[in-house]
Amino acid sequence: MATKTTERLEPRTTSPSWFEKNKKTLVLLTMVAPVAIWLLLLRYLPMGGIVLAFKNYKVNPRNPSFISNLINSKWVGFKNFEFLFKTDSAWVMIRNTLAYNIVFIILGVIIPVAFAIMMNEITRKFFKKAYQTMMFFPYFLSWVVVSYFLNALLDAQYGMIPAMQEAAGHARTSWYTTPGPWPFILTFANLWKNVGYSTVLYLAAITGIDTNQYEAAAIDGCGPVKILYKIICPMLSPSLVACALFQFMWSCNDFMGPLLYVQTPAKYPMSLFVKLSMDGDTGFAWNRILALSLISILPQLIVFFCAQDQFVEGISAGAVKG
Repeated sequence: MATKTTERLEPRTTSPSWFEKNKKTLVLLTMVAPVAIWLLLLRYLPMGGIVLAFKNYKVNPRNPSFISNLINSKWVGFKNFEFLFKTDSAWVMIRNTLAYNIVFIILGVIIPVAFAIMMNEITRKFFKKAYQTMMFFPYFLSWVVVSYFLNALLDAQYGMIPAMQEAAGHARTSWYTTPGPWPFILTFANLWKNVGYSTVLYLAAITGIDTNQYEAAAIDGCGPVKILYKIICPMLSPSLVACALFQFMWSCNDFMGPLLYVQTPAKYPMSLFVKLSMDGDTGFAWNRILALSLISILPQLIVFFCAQDQFVEGISAGAVKG
């Protein structure tokens, strides 16, 4: 009778290849590659043109290509910035932009958080969903549509408010030529459109807080006010920082809103001032335009790099951990 022989399987001695080790990483990099290339070509590569802000840009008649013009233009350092700051308009632009942003950030954080806390206390699901829908709806409206709503209220000839003024025996106010009330009007329009979106974000963060913490705080003798600043505010701090940074960047980059609302140059923010500096009749002084653009993005860069860690923490606060 034949005996059965069993062969012992030798362990694999060859190490896995580089591709096998990095297969998962390569798959993820392949998924990210299209977006990374898009960001590189359309977002980061054009930033090299900022160097024009430090040059006296001239067209080279022998070779009028952009690279040739850039290389042959004379380096002037900060002279383009000196030209801008010698005018009153640059300081007015910076003042308007920073003032708008400070108001938008403070009110754009306090009011949505207050609404989110109040909505979190509503127990009836129907009313909660109805309030969320009504508050979130203005966010989906275009600024053009919102401007028509505002025009229906403020137009000197057909507006509702001037008509009410006339009915009450007062003269009609030409709101679009009166610069005084516009900081308040812009603030109200911005809050009306964006508060609902921020409220939903904060409400999602509040509902993610463990209710056992509320119960433990109540047992320890904390009232609603103490629960607010001892539990809710610390838990919301990452989301507060992230939303405040988003609000700051959106306000700095907002072009359509001020373009539709603001009719007085003395109230223009940076975004409109950069556009108005491009005079097609007299030609474009690209070096000064780029200097103005660099000034307009400096506050965003400074704020982002100073609060980068809090920004990332706020973005990832509601993420699914794997």
